[in-house]
Amino acid sequence: MNNITGVYTAIVTPFSPDGKLDSDALRQQVTRQKKAGNNIFCNGTNGEFFMLSEQEKIQVTEICLEAAGDDTGVMSHVGEISTRDTIRLGKQIEQLGVRAVSIITPWFAALRPQELITHFRAVADALSVPVYLYNIPARTGNTLTPDVVRVLADHPNIKGIKDSAGSWESLHGFHQVSRQFTDFDVLTGPDSLIYKGFSEGSAGCISGIANIIPAQVNAVYRHLQENNATAAEAVQADINQIRTDLYSIAFSPAVVKKAVNMLGFNVGESRYPVEFTQDDTQKILTVIRTFNLRD
Repeated sequence: MNNITGVYTAIVTPFSPDGKLDSDALRQQVTRQKKAGNNIFCNGTNGEFFMLSEQEKIQVTEICLEAAGDDTGVMSHVGEISTRDTIRLGKQIEQLGVRAVSIITPWFAALRPQELITHFRAVADALSVPVYLYNIPARTGNTLTPDVVRVLADHPNIKGIKDSAGSWESLHGFHQVSRQFTDFDVLTGPDSLIYKGFSEGSAGCISGIANIIPAQVNAVYRHLQENNATAAEAVQADINQIRTDLYSIAFSPAVVKKAVNMLGFNVGESRYPVEFTQDDTQKILTVIRTFNLRD
């Protein structure tokens, strides 16, 4: 039975003023998410994995595991552009004790379905930790289709998929695949689909906006666990509006990090080359004030 269930926060990676990994700030953010009842997904897009060295990814995972303790799940992203590098990083990360790893499709090179299947099977063969596919075609240029995933779902060490394609049609397609296998789960990626994903069968969600509103994201899951769909849907509506207002400003992971800073948590500047104008900052502040976004 898989243990990746509930809310996993795609946690930001804090940096100090000199640009180095800020261990203390990362521990603070893990503790903040634990307080809200959330688990931890590290080294993802919101964690700026494109901007981290291999050693930093290992260090981030170590810190998250230490701060999370035994009662909070930690999942780490290990996908790299090559199969060899993904396996090398995955072998190091699995030794740390994470519950699972996610693997993004390779990017830049346009891959055919069989090439994607070969890549993911090779990684899953090499690792002992549960593997989750990570579909985010807008960023990688490669799409995991239900047909490809149906083939991969038969692998004994591929336990599910994190779908961040951004549409209900995509997520629903993977739910249909999941129903054909007893040991393959769907994790909802888009924050706009958390409620619908759980309602239709997602085992968990991996949320970027939970960095800003950890309790609200957890409330969607909690209300559904309590069979209170009306309350869950109401919280989701607020999340959708906050998401719409914030994510229209700039690249969403950079906006998330900027908002966390403006909430009073010093997580440093993003390594993504995003610049915030005074008008951008004012817009974020307006959202924070309008929705009273304080822990």
